[in-house]
This record gives sequence, C-alpha cells and structure tokens, in this order.
Amino acid sequence: MPDPRFFQSKGPFSLENLAAIANAEISEDGDHSRLFRDVASLDEAGPDDISFLDNPRYIEQFGKSKAGAAIVHPDRAKQAPSGMSLLLTPTPYLAYALIARAFHPEEENFSGIDGSAVIHPTAIVGEGCSIGPGVVIETAAEIGSGTRIGANSVIGTGVVIGEKCRIGALCSVAYCLMGNRVQLYAGARIGEAGFGFAVSNKGFITVPQLGRVVIEDDVEIGANTTIDRGTGPDTIIGAGCRIDNLVQIGHNVRLGKGCIIVAQTGISGSTVLEDQVVLGGQVGIAGHLTIGRGAQLGAQSGVMNDLPAGKRYAGSPAIPARQWFRQLAWVKKMSKQKAGADG
Repeated sequence: MPDPRFFQSKGPFSLENLAAIANAEISEDGDHSRLFRDVASLDEAGPDDISFLDNPRYIEQFGKSKAGAAIVHPDRAKQAPSGMSLLLTPTPYLAYALIARAFHPEEENFSGIDGSAVIHPTAIVGEGCSIGPGVVIETAAEIGSGTRIGANSVIGTGVVIGEKCRIGALCSVAYCLMGNRVQLYAGARIGEAGFGFAVSNKGFITVPQLGRVVIEDDVEIGANTTIDRGTGPDTIIGAGCRIDNLVQIGHNVRLGKGCIIVAQTGISGSTVLEDQVVLGGQVGIAGHLTIGRGAQLGAQSGVMNDLPAGKRYAGSPAIPARQWFRQLAWVKKMSKQKAGADG
C-alpha cells in the first residue's frame, strides 16, 4: 500500500462515494456507508483498503485477498472472497485510476519562486507558478500561470510554456512552444539539435537545426526522454500523447494525437506517426516513413517501410503480427525436428 512518507491519503471515503467517483455499481451485499482509507494491491490490502482486479492472472490473489472492497468486472463477482464488498464495472482499471486519484490527488500547493532561481528580467512568469531551487529561465521565455518547474531545470531563450504544466527536476527545454497541462518528468531534454550533417572531403559538416519543438496540450513525456528540434520544419508532438522514459524522437518527426510510445523506442528523423499509433518497448523506426492511424507495433519491432493504418505488426523487419507469429511457430517446429534428427 502507499507509503505515507511519500503519499498522503485524502481518505476516508465511503463505498457509496467511491462508486460515484468511479461510475460503478455496488454489489447487492455491499455496505454503502462503510469507510475506506486508501487503495492497495490485492496481496497487501487490509479491511480498510479498496483494491481491484483487471488482469485474470491475479484471480488467485483476488480469491485470497483481505481487502475490504475491490473493483471488478461483473463476470468476476462470484470469485470474490466472502465478506468483500464489490464495485462492479466493465472497466475496472479505469475505475481504479479514478478512485486512486481521489485518494491521492495531484498536489497543487503554491510554493512561489525559490530565492536561488535565476530569471532573466525579460522573462514572463505567470501567476501562481512554482519555480524550484536553481532553476534558470532565460531571455524572453514565457511561463504560463499555475506551472511548476522543478529544481535545476533550464528554460531556454524564447521558450513558451503553457498553463498548469509540470516540469520535473533537471529538465532542459529549448526552441520549444509548449501547450497547456504538459508534464515533463525528470531529466527530459527538449529541443536539442537533431542529428544532421553533410559529408565533405574535409569531414562532417553540421547542418544547422533551425526548427522548433511544438508540444500540444495534455502531453506526458517520460524521464530522460529526448526530443530533437527540427531542421527547418518543426518536430511536432500531438495533443494527448503519452511518451515513456528513455525514448528518442529525432528531428522533424510528427506525432499525431493520442500516440503511445513505450520505453527505449527510437524514431528517426522526418517520420510521421498518424493519430493513435502505439509503439511497444524498444521499437526502432527508420527515417522518412509514415505509420498509419491506429497502427500497433509489438516490442522490439524494426520498421523500414511505411505501414498502413489500423493493423498490428511485429518482428524486424516488421510484418503483420499474425504472419510473424506463424513464422515464429514454423521456426520452432523446424528446430525441434532438426534437434530430433540430430539426436
């Protein structure tokens, strides 16, 4: 369960309150007035905690759990242990997210501007901003109201950051126009020069990177992720994208709205991901490609060609997922036959 040294619960909440928060139904034998103090995992929860079951792998834990209540799909209700109250919903994980946010809302405390921050006189800092120790805000930068900037982050010249953004510690943001409610986790690097050079008889000649990074509203960018600015056209991150830790996005890349990029993925320059593309961990995408709307790529896929919309892919080079799994099964079958013949 959450460690109170780091996570202060806003509970207790009654089961009836939690049902309203999650838009869930209370089971027939559920105690509407019973109070719950926090959320917890199935194996750690006690009588004052509420937990959830979403993944069927944890059905055994669910049956043994001591949680006072749990959020479950109606089809799983009969597998609950005796005495457990249930919140019934077809989307248990979403319901859990809403309830966990009620117990542990994002802190909005205004802490002002730390005395060690260095803010250029031409910079504009909106009302209600929190600027942490050692932060540097350079010439003509604009920080929207209600934004928080963590310790030792650097906001470059001319950067525009929207309202209610959250910039973690040790981030650097340069050549960037950022929308509202964007969150950068610690160590993110936004707007560094892209990997662009020409070859001459005397060696490599760096090509000036004269574009920007444009980040639209409600984007999250994970710890130590890097997004390069464009060479002339901009690098664009569409509204609502979720980008995990340790992702590299090259210059001129364009992400559509609502894309999901999982850790250690690399997207080469000038590639376009249309809306709602999903990339698993360690996917690698070559440059100047287009990945169609809603396409999904399995972990460690290698993409060397354009991919049409709405399909699932796996492997390297990436091919339709069903085809890849058939090939994998065939290879396993052949290897067993070869081993038998050699034995």
